[in-house]
Amino acid sequence: MTKDIATPMRTKEILERHGFSFKKSLGQNFLIDPNVLENIVANAHLTKTMGVIEIGPGIGALTEHLARAAKKVVAFEIDGRLLPVLEDTMSPYDNVTVIHQDILETNLMEAMEEHFAGFDEVVVVANLPYYVTTPIIMKFLLEKIPISGMVIMMQKEVADRITANPGTKAYGSLSIAIQYYMDAEVAMIVPKTVFMPQPNVDSAVLRLTRKESPPAEVIDEDFLFRISRGSFVQRRKTILNNLQSSLLDGKQKKDLIVEALERANIDPGRRGETLSVAEFAKLSNELYEDFNLESNKR
Repeated sequence: MTKDIATPMRTKEILERHGFSFKKSLGQNFLIDPNVLENIVANAHLTKTMGVIEIGPGIGALTEHLARAAKKVVAFEIDGRLLPVLEDTMSPYDNVTVIHQDILETNLMEAMEEHFAGFDEVVVVANLPYYVTTPIIMKFLLEKIPISGMVIMMQKEVADRITANPGTKAYGSLSIAIQYYMDAEVAMIVPKTVFMPQPNVDSAVLRLTRKESPPAEVIDEDFLFRISRGSFVQRRKTILNNLQSSLLDGKQKKDLIVEALERANIDPGRRGETLSVAEFAKLSNELYEDFNLESNKR
């Protein structure tokens, strides 16, 4: 077996050989601890029948561990300077495909059909750049990409928000959006010392597993997320006040909001942070007829 990429000495040697310098704007922090990588892969429960999508492979530290455990790895790398590096480091693995593309601009359904046709299961495993963590996760969920789950490293604070329970300080619209589709749990905390260069904060590995069905059926998912975002505009305000401010003509339609809250069995004096995902789903259904964008056009 080839020597692991993820050691300080080997990482430095690869970077020097290719004359690579880090771009802060791309959130490049490379892992230099093989134990952390093994833990990430273990949390993904990979088998030789499974496919993996990786985002931001860097110099291939995680990629090689994925290649050893899965049938096929498709890695999306936005930084063209890393393509020759990956060609070099991934040369021992014939089951890795590197695509030079911004994952947020990618047609993911097409990519799934092209690379994973006939695969029983595909998961996302990645050390995500901090600055685009949320948009990347939401792209997979909102576009209904048929993945069974994600094991992703991110800023610890974001992982805390995603996994937060109602009534806690970290709970918000991000928690609701992701927990509507996925069961979320923090698998491990990763100290900043195992990265090169070191980020300013610790990271967490988050395990997201697709729910068999959402906690409640909604008429319109986009509207649900709009309602949940609007309910947290000012955290200290009641849900009634926040909805009045965030919904179109909300102040003039206060009575309609109060009625919808009553039908959903939600006290107008509660704060948004106390509502469960199921309660938000129920509320969005009750508000839909009067406040969705189509009815406002009429």
